Amino acid sequence: MKLRSFLLTVATVFTATGLFAQANILNAKSPEEIGVRTAAQKSVDNDKPLEYGYVDDRDVLFAKMTWERVVLDERVNFPLYYPIDTNNIGKDRRCLYDVLMKNVKNGKIKNIYDDSYFSTKRTLKDIEAALVRVDTTELGIEQYNAGEEVSKEYIVKTQITAADIVEYRIKGLWYFDKRQAEMKYRLLALAPVAPDVNFIDTDSPDLVPLFWVFFPDAREVLHEAKSFNTKNSSLPYSFDHVLNSRRFNGFIYKEENVHGDRQISEYVSDNSLMQLLESERIKDKIRDFELDMWTY
Repeated sequence: MKLRSFLLTVATVFTATGLFAQANILNAKSPEEIGVRTAAQKSVDNDKPLEYGYVDDRDVLFAKMTWERVVLDERVNFPLYYPIDTNNIGKDRRCLYDVLMKNVKNGKIKNIYDDSYFSTKRTLKDIEAALVRVDTTELGIEQYNAGEEVSKEYIVKTQITAADIVEYRIKGLWYFDKRQAEMKYRLLALAPVAPDVNFIDTDSPDLVPLFWVFFPDAREVLHEAKSFNTKNSSLPYSFDHVLNSRRFNGFIYKEENVHGDRQISEYVSDNSLMQLLESERIKDKIRDFELDMWTY
C-alpha cells in the first residue's frame, strides 16, 4: 500500500509540474503566449481528475457520515478563499466560490440542491434570488408614492460576492474498506456559506448555505481550476486535489445519528469549547475503529 501511494504521488508531481504551472511562461516572446501550451504539451495532455475506484457495498465494513465546517478565517484554508478581488489579478487565479458560480452559470455544474440530502434540485434562477437584494431608499419611495418613476440612484442593489463567503460546509463518508484494510474518506457534497443577503447589514446575520453541489459532478471543473500553493507557485494544486486530499482544516458539526442527524449545537449549546471537544470525540471514534482492527 505504501509503495502504491508513493508511486501515485510521484506520478502526480511530475504530471502537475508540466501541466499545472503557467504554461510557456519562460519561453513566451509576448504576453499573449503565456499560458498557451505547445503542440508537444497538448499531445501528452492527460489532465483529468483521478477516477474513484469502484467500492462494492459488501466491502464496506464500517461507515459514518459526517458534516464539517471549513472556516475561511483560518490560515490553512486561505487557498479556498482568496483571491476575492479579481480586478487586479490574472484570469487564471480565482477562488473556489467564483469557480463554482461560473460553472453553475455556464451549465457545467448541473446538480445543485437546496440541502445536503439532495432532496430538491435548484436552478440558477433560484440561486440568483438568494444572492441579490434590491432596496429602495426613502427618496425612491417618495417618488413611487407620488406616481413617478423611481430614479436609478435611489435603488440600492446588494449582492453576495466571494468576499462575503464565511465558510464551506462539506458532507462526506468515512468508511473502512475491508479489501484494502484501511479507513478512507469520500467527499459527497459541498456548500458555500454566507450571511443571509436580507440581513447582511446587521451586527450578527444568520449564516446560510447558498446551495449544495454534488461533488462528483463538479470534479472536472474543480480539477481545471487551480488554488495557490504558498510553498511553490510553479506547482499549484487543483481544487479537486485540495478537497479530496483534505488539505484544509474543518471540524465536525453533525454526524448521522438516531436523533434525526441532529447537530452538535443542539445537544451541546452555548459552549463553543465543548462543541469543539465533541467534534474531536467523533473524529477519535472514527479513527479508533481502524486502530482497533489491529489490536488484539
